[in-house]
Amino acid sequence: MLKTTIAGSLPKPGWLAETNKLWPAWRAQGAELERAKRDATLLWLKEQEDAGLDIVTDGEQSRQHFVHGFLEFVEGIDFSRKVKMGIRNNRYDAMVPVVTGPLKLKGRVHEAEARILRQHSKKQIKITMPGPMTIVDTLADEHYGDKVKLAMAFAGLLNQEARALQKDGVDVIQFDEPAFNVYMDDVKRWGIDALERAIAGLKCTTCVHICYGYGIQANLDWKKTLGDSWRQYEEIFPALAKSRIKQVSLECIHSHVPPELMKLLKGKDVLVGVIDVASDKVETPQEVAATIRTALKYVPAKHLFPCTNCGMAPMDREVAAAKLRALGAGAALARKKLKK
Repeated sequence: MLKTTIAGSLPKPGWLAETNKLWPAWRAQGAELERAKRDATLLWLKEQEDAGLDIVTDGEQSRQHFVHGFLEFVEGIDFSRKVKMGIRNNRYDAMVPVVTGPLKLKGRVHEAEARILRQHSKKQIKITMPGPMTIVDTLADEHYGDKVKLAMAFAGLLNQEARALQKDGVDVIQFDEPAFNVYMDDVKRWGIDALERAIAGLKCTTCVHICYGYGIQANLDWKKTLGDSWRQYEEIFPALAKSRIKQVSLECIHSHVPPELMKLLKGKDVLVGVIDVASDKVETPQEVAATIRTALKYVPAKHLFPCTNCGMAPMDREVAAAKLRALGAGAALARKKLKK
């Protein structure tokens, strides 16, 4: 009951990559870089376990960015000529690669990370990947000429890797879809169809993470334009409730999301963000437990999973570790009160 987990990413140690950046440069190359990625993954695995988390991740230590970490393994994408493009409905500009031909996986994407987690932890393990809609929103297309065709092509590749991860012993496979909070009409028209293509045939637990973005300035500025009541979830949750996805991860603490919107996900496991990734202020266990109690008004305890609002990749390492401990302690406090 109240199993804890995180949205996915964690800060990279300074000896692995630049710190406090969403797109950090690696400190090493070749075999030395691969060893450093493995060491960082083990470091954060230990931090998660020490914090008492129930479902652990690789912290995305082997990826420079949550989307491009997957794209680097895809043929048909030209990384040598990135173009400047507005993403998330022009919320901010990014230098993105270009789709120039038919898409195909070069090989396995996250086999090494899954193997490290499975070999070194007895807990449930989770691997995160970008969702089809968010991928399409994070690159330029010069080949398919149609967003839906491009998304379905990526969904097929994601499904190929997801099926392999399932064989690797991964318990939870999560698809990150921040674009679901931006293009709500497209979510209903084709976004959920693409997501279901990505999870086709999977027997492990499947999850979709939908948030309001990392704690970077562009996202903070955007949130200020959304008013006192953020109701984007209201438009997409009913459709997600009818989908085959098992879990939905959402933003909660210190947001303006009306908590009653969680009722729209009846029957789903709900990963409720009880840790704010847009602030360096570390939550107290009591604050975490209070957010959990609020969510319990709308989500049965057996379906509620305390989580982080989003990834913590750009955050200070020590702050992130403290927030993990707050998550674990707060959930333990909430469980204790439930048992009384």
